[in-house]
Amino acid sequence: MRMITVEHLIKRFGLEILAGSSYTGRNLIKSRVHRPGLEFVGYFDFFPMEQIQILGKKEINYLHSLSEEERNLRIGNVVKYHPPCFIVTSNQEGLKYLRKYCEEEQIPLLRTSVATTKFLDLVDAFLGKALAPEITIHGVCVNVSGIGVIIRGKSGVGKSETAHTLIQRGHRLVADDVIVLKKINPETILATHDEKTKEFIALRSVGLINVSRLYGRSAFQDETRLVLDIELTKWQDQALNNDLELEPKFVNYLEVPIPHIEIQLQPGRDVAGLIEAAANNWYLRQQGYSAMEDFMQRLQSHTE
Repeated sequence: MRMITVEHLIKRFGLEILAGSSYTGRNLIKSRVHRPGLEFVGYFDFFPMEQIQILGKKEINYLHSLSEEERNLRIGNVVKYHPPCFIVTSNQEGLKYLRKYCEEEQIPLLRTSVATTKFLDLVDAFLGKALAPEITIHGVCVNVSGIGVIIRGKSGVGKSETAHTLIQRGHRLVADDVIVLKKINPETILATHDEKTKEFIALRSVGLINVSRLYGRSAFQDETRLVLDIELTKWQDQALNNDLELEPKFVNYLEVPIPHIEIQLQPGRDVAGLIEAAANNWYLRQQGYSAMEDFMQRLQSHTE
């Protein structure tokens, strides 16, 4: 199980620490946040105690409206479950009673100036990526006309050189050598780099280059949704399938099937051009267009 700490959250969003500064090393393991509205009125049947608790204007105004005795009861009922932290949005004031309880129960109390709805979206997106199951694989990842493509193959087969050609044609590098794959949801894999190799690509006979410095910021993209898996292999006579429409193949990453294409190498083949064609053809299929179906309809119309 992946996890981060409250400290990571504080640094990422520049949160103000109001209480519990000694306890920011607490772990975060859930990718969603929660607003404890029902819990403040005594309903705890489905209280997600492992989630970050967000206190917006509705929650804080409700607590302000209570008598001191009632407020202490409502807050005490929630903090006894020891959620990882409380975050107050919109720079709300008058939180002395919350500070008291959070210090006593060793729970970080944090504050942001961001409005509740916007902050919920930001934190959910951040946690979804930070806590997503992930693996690393060897290869190169590029974004080709908005489509995430992994290029795999044995060492020396020409993966990085092919990616470099694509970059020269206006496409973007995501990762070279080490690709990090994150499962964002049951149908989506996000591909990114491992930070150490960010923006770098290694070319045989040339060495390491920084694509952003060499070709501009548009040559690099931090992450992309993975759509195609392309494997470069050595040319084998009689092994290439020349059917007008190939049988779909898939490879699984983190139990998510990704369309797979094998491209055999031979001197003179425009591999980068074939990858562009594969990416654009996948896009057309998603729009409901099949070149094979179009071709067969034309044949049929000419035989009638």
